[in-house]
Amino acid sequence: MRLDVWASELEEVLLRIGHRFGRVDLRRRMRDYVRGLLGPVGRKNGWQLAEYVGHDVPAGLQHLLNRARWDPDEVRDDLQEYVAERLGEPDGVLIIDETGFLKKGTTSAGVQRQYSGTAGRTENCQVAVFAAYASTRGRTLVDRQLYLPKSWMSDRDRCRAAGVPDGLAFATKTELARHLVSRALASPLPIAWVTADALYGQDWYFRRMLEEAGLGYVVAVPKSQQVKSLAGCWRIDQLISDAPEDSWERLSCGDGAKGPRVYDWAAAMLPAVPFFEGDEPSHRRWVLARRSIACPDEIAYYLAYAVTGTTVNQLVTVAGSRWAIECCFQSAKNECGLDQYEVRRYPGWYRHITLAMLAHAFLAAMAAANIPERGVEETDLSLSRSAWPRSASSWQLAALEQVTASAHSTP
Repeated sequence: MRLDVWASELEEVLLRIGHRFGRVDLRRRMRDYVRGLLGPVGRKNGWQLAEYVGHDVPAGLQHLLNRARWDPDEVRDDLQEYVAERLGEPDGVLIIDETGFLKKGTTSAGVQRQYSGTAGRTENCQVAVFAAYASTRGRTLVDRQLYLPKSWMSDRDRCRAAGVPDGLAFATKTELARHLVSRALASPLPIAWVTADALYGQDWYFRRMLEEAGLGYVVAVPKSQQVKSLAGCWRIDQLISDAPEDSWERLSCGDGAKGPRVYDWAAAMLPAVPFFEGDEPSHRRWVLARRSIACPDEIAYYLAYAVTGTTVNQLVTVAGSRWAIECCFQSAKNECGLDQYEVRRYPGWYRHITLAMLAHAFLAAMAAANIPERGVEETDLSLSRSAWPRSASSWQLAALEQVTASAHSTP
């Protein structure tokens, strides 16, 4: 893309959020900060960003993050509108996941020794829950919530020193995820699906919220997840273990860095409950499993909810889209300084993260402008057909269907 087109698009983005900054000097500092985040700066801390944009000292940029009067949530709203325009598609996927930010000391808002998926172990860090938006046009981060552990929320003096609002109450990560989904639904983002890892997928309230909103979902769950029906309750791994071998299909869930990501997949449509869902339900629930080809003992489990008539290929595509948020974390940290902040207070964290997300969304829009729109073509590498009763290319839990039917026919 030509440099003048790139500069014109960036100017449009900065003008879009400029009215959120009431003073001219703040608008200039905001522009400098975003340009610095997008620039070839080795370590995007205060001093190096200031040097890159021509400031003698970082005081002006620090003031923008720590003391200036502007609302990062309003900028977040503008960001979501921009992403809807540049990347939005009717079958867009909202992806929920968390990431950690390694920190030293004890004063940064929310910091403590806790598990960080980024480090793969327990570290002194901050953890935040994010939402990303993905479509065939691109992917980017669109919302964020800093997780504040109970040790913080029970110490009001510590919270006040870190700028945490007095009215804020403790919220679990799954509660934060529900807030992210609610805001996304209220935004212009066109969303048809939600996907998340097992931390969120195992939460009944999270899944129920999505169903009530009419959203399809494919969410990971632990192998101990209970699958319930009128006929009883089963562990999901037990249900999948009963599937005949020819119910597994070899499918790609999308392209990765090394080409198609191919696994063996099994999907079962759960029986509808006519008493609650009517004779012709608009949506159906599923169980789904992904088995490694190289290591067949490695099986991941999912629960799904989708419009009647949805195919297994579609469910597999949504399940595979969850990797997009990991790509967003990596690129936003490497290219936009998402994790390279020096702020310690709660407001400063939201301000830096929001502007870094804006920079990342701009890069995603530029990439979309250069890449022709194309659908993700899934490759079915298996011609096997299961002997089990199938519907929409899936097998059904026939035993459950029969028992459920019997329960309804009993006087």
